[in-house]
Amino acid sequence: MRKSLLIIVLLLLCINIAYAAELHGTIYNSQLELQKDVIVEINTEPKQSIVSKDGAYSFNVPEGEYALKAAHYYGSEIDLKAEESVSVSADGSYTLDIILFDALDEEEMLEDFDFASGLEENGSVWYLGVAFLAVLFIAIILALHFAGKKVKKVQQHIEDAMRLGKNPDKDLEKIIQIIKSEGGRTTQLEIRKHIPLSEAKISLMIAELEHKGIVKKIKKGRGNIIILSK
Repeated sequence: MRKSLLIIVLLLLCINIAYAAELHGTIYNSQLELQKDVIVEINTEPKQSIVSKDGAYSFNVPEGEYALKAAHYYGSEIDLKAEESVSVSADGSYTLDIILFDALDEEEMLEDFDFASGLEENGSVWYLGVAFLAVLFIAIILALHFAGKKVKKVQQHIEDAMRLGKNPDKDLEKIIQIIKSEGGRTTQLEIRKHIPLSEAKISLMIAELEHKGIVKKIKKGRGNIIILSK
């Protein structure tokens, strides 16, 4: 009896209980429509993969850093794809929506070049000097450019504060109307085109709408996609 109990305890200790976090989300295409029949995989050990028939996916994963990949096939070729980095730091539920984009073939942007062969033995120092001056000139131009942008940004913040201080609810309503006019989905960049406020102020107003449950924000790359909640 004791021997059987010991075996059971050992088996329980050997069971992998690391898969305690759930990673799930919805899959969209570039038009922010649900995308069905998508293959989704994550590089856990062992690797997990599913075929999403209804535009949703879910994985149980342990803590760690992962690459989440999704692909849609047209015939035998991939026509839509996406790849996201995932960080799981604790047990719980993690939501990560996936947006698929056209799978364009990547072209080589740079060709291999042997710099040593491009320098003559007696002219190498001259070439390096010219390169150094060019880099220094570009650095000065960039420093002046960003300094000017900071001044404009401070001025814009002051103007935004004055506008928002007059009628903030009107600006929030305007954002809602812009999203509705775009079919219930649009980008934060598109909203800013219609409202003459700084990016920081637009972000604050969208955060307020999101807190109220009026909109949902999906981060994609360096931008945000704003969806009107139903």
